[in-house]
Amino acid sequence: MTNLTNSDPIWAYADAKKQAFAELADRVWATPELCYGEYRSVAEHTRMLHEQGFRVTENLAGLPTAVMGEAGDGGPVIAILGEFDALPGLSQEAGIAEPRPLPGNGNGHGCGHNLLGSAALLAATALKDWLAATGRKGRVRYYGCPAEEGGAAKSFMVRAGAFDDVDAAITWHPDTFTRVWEPLSLANMRIDFTFHGRASHASAAPHLGRSALDAIELMNVGANYMREHMPADARVHYAILDAGGVAPNVVQAKATVRYLVRAKELPGLLTLIERVKKIAEGAALMTETRVEAKIVSAVSNLLANTPLEDAMAAAFERLGGVPFDATDRAFAAEIQATLTAGDIESDYRSVGLPVEENRPLCDTVVPRFLKGEPMIGSTDVGDVSWKVPLVQALVACQAIGTPGHSWQVTAQGKTPAAHKGMVHAAKIMAATAVDVICDETLLARAKKDFLARTEKTPYVCPMPEEVQPPLQPRPVGAA
Repeated sequence: MTNLTNSDPIWAYADAKKQAFAELADRVWATPELCYGEYRSVAEHTRMLHEQGFRVTENLAGLPTAVMGEAGDGGPVIAILGEFDALPGLSQEAGIAEPRPLPGNGNGHGCGHNLLGSAALLAATALKDWLAATGRKGRVRYYGCPAEEGGAAKSFMVRAGAFDDVDAAITWHPDTFTRVWEPLSLANMRIDFTFHGRASHASAAPHLGRSALDAIELMNVGANYMREHMPADARVHYAILDAGGVAPNVVQAKATVRYLVRAKELPGLLTLIERVKKIAEGAALMTETRVEAKIVSAVSNLLANTPLEDAMAAAFERLGGVPFDATDRAFAAEIQATLTAGDIESDYRSVGLPVEENRPLCDTVVPRFLKGEPMIGSTDVGDVSWKVPLVQALVACQAIGTPGHSWQVTAQGKTPAAHKGMVHAAKIMAATAVDVICDETLLARAKKDFLARTEKTPYVCPMPEEVQPPLQPRPVGAA
């Protein structure tokens, strides 16, 4: 490890430009865009990359809303991953502790990705400036990644070779507690099942119709019965995308349901997918309809890397927790007042801590030895972790108990507390990158750990080659 302290220049490089990147986060917050439609957000990030002197690659991996900036030369290649996509239905007036959606735009940064991308770009900028000032050999790359929320863009980027020459990758996510992210996530796949039946008059000639909507309902029943007979850590969710029309007196000739299937690891996911497909085929058989299955996206589970996690933990020890103030705590307490006791208790339980009264924000670092009951989701970062050694931080930007994908997250997305957490995350990522560049044994140990984990189960992209990203057209007037 390098002998960094809180006064080391790497912190200063991040502090020197933190205001510009807080403004970037707020601009992205104000223009929330969904998966593969993040044209205004990527334009803001591209503009900032040019302003900061990066060598810029647009349309990375053939994705119009992906961008990469590179700086430095020689030495190891360090990737710092950012995101900027939003979620539907979560627009919210900032800094207000009550539901108040913005008029005319239902999208919102209900997962904090406006902060995620801005902090990652700030970390890359700090590292770029540090490399230039110290003369160290090394290259830093900022990857602006779209469509994490359901679009699996990083899976497509990995498949396209965007990370082939990267030595190590670093990223983070806004959270309610500050710590090294224990690499737990579920592999998942989204599949659209479209049933084709036969329309008819639902009253005069129902016997002539074959209902695609009936097929969906029977499929859902079958999937629900399957839940008792699948691994406890697997998950199955569904949403009806097309119910076949709004006229109840017409037998629905075509209907589509989207299934999201999750499992602890990729092999288990593929097994579960085959069972879901059989249920769909059974529903089609019962209703005398025909079913088509189309894969929309797929991501792998996260792969750990102990040496990099140790390095990030050491950076947390040097920097400590986020320096929140009384004003930050006061607004966080207002947010907590909108939550249930169960929300707060569940959050504490997820990190293995007892509930603390009158503690609205986490301003410490959660010890790694604590093992809670994590609430596990999925992320396309998993595919990058199977390609290169990767480590992630979680940094407090929100009141303790704040549920993910909620209006409360959006409400806190451009507060001073969120900005402080964002800058803190940038410092942690930059410090970890400095250690990787300066300590050759650290990078060697990270690569050895990576090879040991992938030797028997090498990476296989879960996305079939024929599946292409559902790119969105550039909106009129977008940069």
